[in-house]
Amino acid sequence: LTAAEIVDTTAPYEMVARMRASFWVLAPILARCGEATVSLPGGCAIGTRPVDLLLMAMKELGAEIEIEGGYAIARARNGLKGGDIMFPKVTVGGTHTALMGASLAHGTTVIHNAAREPEIVDLAECLMKMGAKIKGAGTKTIEVQGVTRLNGARHAVLPDRIETGTYAMAVAMTGGDVLLQGARADLLQAALDVVEQTGAKCVQTNDGVRVTRNGGAIQPVDVVTEPYPGFPTDLQAQLMALVTRADGVSRITETIFENRFMHVSELARFGAQIRLDGDTAIIEGVPKLKGAPVMATDLRASVSLVIAALAAEGETTVNRVYHLDRGFEALEKKLGACGAEVERISAG
Repeated sequence: LTAAEIVDTTAPYEMVARMRASFWVLAPILARCGEATVSLPGGCAIGTRPVDLLLMAMKELGAEIEIEGGYAIARARNGLKGGDIMFPKVTVGGTHTALMGASLAHGTTVIHNAAREPEIVDLAECLMKMGAKIKGAGTKTIEVQGVTRLNGARHAVLPDRIETGTYAMAVAMTGGDVLLQGARADLLQAALDVVEQTGAKCVQTNDGVRVTRNGGAIQPVDVVTEPYPGFPTDLQAQLMALVTRADGVSRITETIFENRFMHVSELARFGAQIRLDGDTAIIEGVPKLKGAPVMATDLRASVSLVIAALAAEGETTVNRVYHLDRGFEALEKKLGACGAEVERISAG
């Protein structure tokens, strides 16, 4: 990636609409160029996911922001200025945005109630390789001393912990012995602990995480989604698919996003027994699932349907798989390498 020269400070709708995190380009473009025009984000339709905290962080650094025609238009003609950013709730996108903006702001910025996800630490490490001065990444308080410019660097990003957890749950669902190459258990210990509660084993090796389940009933669990280091909301749907076949009743409470149970009605098409009580899903395990045509509603929900299909009797067709491609590279090839019969078919 070479960014010696930036000729356009606008990120249009076509670029931002498919992936919510694309909106995060607002901060680095604004910090470097003094202005940025970025389309309001797309991504999964899983309830209210405002960008107000991201914009608040930029305003605390001196930016002037207006919303017009579906775009956020930000200006800081004399550059961003360090300040105190107090997030009223933990926000991953807000913390990313604040880190990137503060790295090129004049003076010192302190980010309070910061997200602690591994990806936050990874971003901070990458920025520091580029010359940023950051202390406290991975804690609730991060201090950033702004610099005048960032330099090029080489950085290897973390393995995707949500992908790791997804495949671990697929193994727990079907049984087997699979090595998740390059995966790191320390990045999602809470999730792997839950996978082990269902009856699988997850062991860190020199090559990755080895997940095994050799017979025995899937055990029910009681889980609440939480900010890191708790159980991640992005694995909630996959876990629900897994415990549809548990020997007993499971409860999953969603505390991060509203309206993130859209997969429940689709899992029911397999024969799953699930009822909702406010922000809690109560899942009564059934002996078997049966294949059915189902419809993906968002990224994580779509892969939960694939997990259910792996254990269902007969054939399942998952429609609208474009959701999958935003978060899982070559899913059908990876599952196929483990013995699953998965085929991608075109709509035509």
